[in-house]
Amino acid sequence: MLRVGLTGGIGAGKSEVSRLLASWGAVLVDADLIAREVVAPGTPGLAAVVAEFGEGVLRPDGALDRPALGAVVFSDPERLAALNAIVHPLVRDRSAELEAAAGPDDVVVQDVPLLAENGLAALYDLVVVVDAPDEVRLDRLVRLRGMSEEEARARMAAQAGREERLAVADVVIDNSGPLAGLEPQVRAVWERLRERAAAGR
Repeated sequence: MLRVGLTGGIGAGKSEVSRLLASWGAVLVDADLIAREVVAPGTPGLAAVVAEFGEGVLRPDGALDRPALGAVVFSDPERLAALNAIVHPLVRDRSAELEAAAGPDDVVVQDVPLLAENGLAALYDLVVVVDAPDEVRLDRLVRLRGMSEEEARARMAAQAGREERLAVADVVIDNSGPLAGLEPQVRAVWERLRERAAAGR
């Protein structure tokens, strides 16, 4: 099994890269999806979030109001750290379960947005960073995701800087241009990962 850590700043295109890799056969462990799963209605994770942040982070249907919670944590490092202390251990445990179910020759891609921030690079055989300049990412967040510029900048500021992410990269995928240029790069990386997995890393 080849364990790959995939990361990239918000707006860099990491989700598209993980989608492509999964479509070609990678076992994808998506930390964002798992982070939603562990705070779904009725879970101990959601109960812990409400205990920490109050009923104001719930929607009327009892689900987590992610925009309301985001408004609290993304402008306050201490509150963000409190949220991470609840969610990260739950995500880590669920990720380990999914990885344990993979086969010995599989390429397991762990999609981890905060890989650099949390010093997790050493956990993987290889770290792939999806990179794009800050101004490109900002434009995507405002134009494609409908964020205000202020909100987009706050989200970006809550993550590691570009240099910090690139410092932990074994492979860098440049997604600064049009989407059409992304797939050939990812395909080439996938072939390398398959070769390494077949060779026993």
